[in-house]
Amino acid sequence: MAQSNLAPAVAPAAHEKLKALGILALNGMFDEMDAVSVLRYAITEVLLGDMAIVSSFGADSAVLLHMVAQVDPSLPVYFLETGKHFPETLDYVETLKKQLGLLNVHAIHPNPDDVKRFDPNGDLWESDPDSCCHIRKTEPLEPITEQYGGWVTGRKRYQTAERGVLPHFELTSDDRIKVNPLAYFSDADVIEYRQAHGLPEHPLYAKGYKSIGCAPCTSAVADGEDPRAGRWRGLNKKECGIHYDFNGAIASPMTASVRHTLWKDGAFIADPFKEWAEGTSPAEARYVHVPMAEFVANRDAYIANPHPLGLLVSPGEQIEEVADDLVRFASVAIRFPAFTDGRGYSTARLLTERLKYAGEIRAVGDVLQDQIPLMRRCGFNALVVTHEPTREALKENRLPEMALFYQPVGQSEVPLGTRPFLRRVS
Repeated sequence: MAQSNLAPAVAPAAHEKLKALGILALNGMFDEMDAVSVLRYAITEVLLGDMAIVSSFGADSAVLLHMVAQVDPSLPVYFLETGKHFPETLDYVETLKKQLGLLNVHAIHPNPDDVKRFDPNGDLWESDPDSCCHIRKTEPLEPITEQYGGWVTGRKRYQTAERGVLPHFELTSDDRIKVNPLAYFSDADVIEYRQAHGLPEHPLYAKGYKSIGCAPCTSAVADGEDPRAGRWRGLNKKECGIHYDFNGAIASPMTASVRHTLWKDGAFIADPFKEWAEGTSPAEARYVHVPMAEFVANRDAYIANPHPLGLLVSPGEQIEEVADDLVRFASVAIRFPAFTDGRGYSTARLLTERLKYAGEIRAVGDVLQDQIPLMRRCGFNALVVTHEPTREALKENRLPEMALFYQPVGQSEVPLGTRPFLRRVS
């Protein structure tokens, strides 16, 4: 299976042909069971050369992939190799590639740095499955889907009550199009199609696995149960987060990169951290920046908490008080209120220069473009930016330049106006 090394070039959204037809007219063009025609029209007319398919290679995947092979076997097929799949699923990928003649299958892997940082023991699925899906599915897939004007899914109306309104064509929040050729297929239709074309069955299907995802979060279903009842059984969770329907009832839309607020490594990216909520239990907090006063008051509980945490520092708080505990935090957020003074910059310098903190240091609050050169200079490596002109300046790389600084940084800079030749040799 090929590794995905494609550069994340963002595709233009909302093609003119799609605009002209309109999503409602597009859905009215096809009979409910005309899956191959839906797929062919999407691939060859609406989004010619600008469409891909994301496949789980699960229980029903052979049917849709067989249709893809009929229409265009070179269509890019992406498989989210989360690192948590059943061995049988990985074998099934190779079986279908060979039998169907699929020519362009790519495996998408999670970022190893994210896995190391947020799921070092590989058990995040047990305590926080939403974050596990975000790291292993949503985050790796998003830059791939942004390369295309649309993509194909294998979702069907019968699978869950939420999917009961699924159309053949739907628009995502960033004006791309999802195509669901099998939207009106029942379980019996899928089985009949698979048998009629001699398609191989997923090795786990006969064992009661009717919907197959990652091994830790998938179980067999009993007769009469919802086919997806075995996914995240016992949890209030029905989707991994990569799907969105026009009625908004299935899952939140994958946010386009331009809508992210976390600027890091030269781009706006999805933020694994959530807003701190007052009253959060120290033992249950995860992926939040804990206010420093809250951390100090409940230090032992937060130290014992096994989940990834950040620290939130406000002006006037002394970061030195928690110097010995900084290794506990994956990120330190420093708050910049409107009309703030320079204490946030000093805190960042203390972290990097004196306390040798090597994790993420992010600026949050009233972050404006004229502050950013100084923030970077003082050690900030991440910014949460909501101010639209600042966002545009970051994306277009046109921040104001600063040539003079009155306060030295590090061990080698000399304060402005100092005559080095008059300084004493230390």
